[in-house]
Amino acid sequence: MEYSDRARVFLTAHGMEPERFPLRDATAAFIGEMELGLAGQKSSLDMIPTWLSAGTIEPGRRAAVIDAGGTNFRAGSVLFTEEGAVIERCERSAMPGTSRSATWDEFEDFAAGQIAPMLEGAEGIGFCFSYRATITPERDGEVIRMSKGVDLRGYEGRYICADLKAALARRGAPDVPAVLVNDTAAVLLAGAGDVRAHGYDGLVGLICGTGQNTCCVVDTGKIGKLGLPAGGNMLVNLESGCFDGWPQGDYDRELDANTNNPRDHLLEKMTSGAYLGELCRLTLRGAARDGLFSPAGADTALGLATLTSAEADAMACGAPGPFADEADAALAGELCLAIFDRAARCVCANLSAILVLTDCGADAAHPACVSADGSVIRFSRAFRGNLEARLADFTAGVLGRHCVIRTQEEATTLGSAAAALLNLK
Repeated sequence: MEYSDRARVFLTAHGMEPERFPLRDATAAFIGEMELGLAGQKSSLDMIPTWLSAGTIEPGRRAAVIDAGGTNFRAGSVLFTEEGAVIERCERSAMPGTSRSATWDEFEDFAAGQIAPMLEGAEGIGFCFSYRATITPERDGEVIRMSKGVDLRGYEGRYICADLKAALARRGAPDVPAVLVNDTAAVLLAGAGDVRAHGYDGLVGLICGTGQNTCCVVDTGKIGKLGLPAGGNMLVNLESGCFDGWPQGDYDRELDANTNNPRDHLLEKMTSGAYLGELCRLTLRGAARDGLFSPAGADTALGLATLTSAEADAMACGAPGPFADEADAALAGELCLAIFDRAARCVCANLSAILVLTDCGADAAHPACVSADGSVIRFSRAFRGNLEARLADFTAGVLGRHCVIRTQEEATTLGSAAAALLNLK
């Protein structure tokens, strides 16, 4: 990506230039952390075995679904038909802990109240939990840490599905098996039909929206911390938003220091919709302090109280935003574009590492399928365009690994329903 001299000198001086870490080195560092995580050694990547498998579902089966996301909470019912999965009901509300602090018990009581009306005829509950959790062989999970700005208290040592079932029992609801699934694993499972239909070589799950994460299918023999024989396959949740192996710049550190989880989820803070707008705002303010804008432009940049990721994306794609002067608007667009370009490079290295580790996508005629969801991957033109360019130039052109990105509506809901029916306890 070509930037003006002013933009490039400024970005480099503050450690924010997209090229700060070459993609080959970034991918190698990511693979190293994946291997450590799979071996059970200290790593910024948890590499959480999900104990989930994929497969096909017979028509006529029904599952209830909870999707506890970074912004929204959804409860629904999914029926599998000859034509595919159909969402029969879906109720949306704010995720507890987003507008005010809430306790873990309040969260589980709320979840039980939302899912109870969806249980009629359901064989299982797919509980999509979009936060770090240690998954048990029983396909329940113990919360590791909340993130994405959600403030829940008292979750330490609590088991997600067991607490849900206890809350449902208190309401006199039917005893239905519950299976925990991470949102990225759910998105991966939602793409299983594409693999069969199009002959893709392998399947990767990608979330890039409010948060950032990836999931992949790993041979059980490579998951050293489980001690299982080779030859089986298991979905592994990387928790890639926690990766900390790439250098931060000045405005990364400023943003991180003002979050409720400093020094945690560092990659997520460089790539996700919850942070990209704020990261652009801090960068623009830094440029104003360094004298890059006109006096009026500097006042505009310094006066920005907020900047959403969607607004920053529009500026990166040529919209003037709040800047009246054409030169100021052009510079602001360059700086925002650099932030989105860097985010795309990060995700490119993340996906490239998965393709290499899992040995997928080596044949251009049969690429791997990246089943993806999230506002950034779906709607950000600056991010999506740069990501696809990096995947073509580096992942395919240099590493010889090929993939396609596919998105679909309600992916987490459909994938969570599939997880429930394919992995009933």
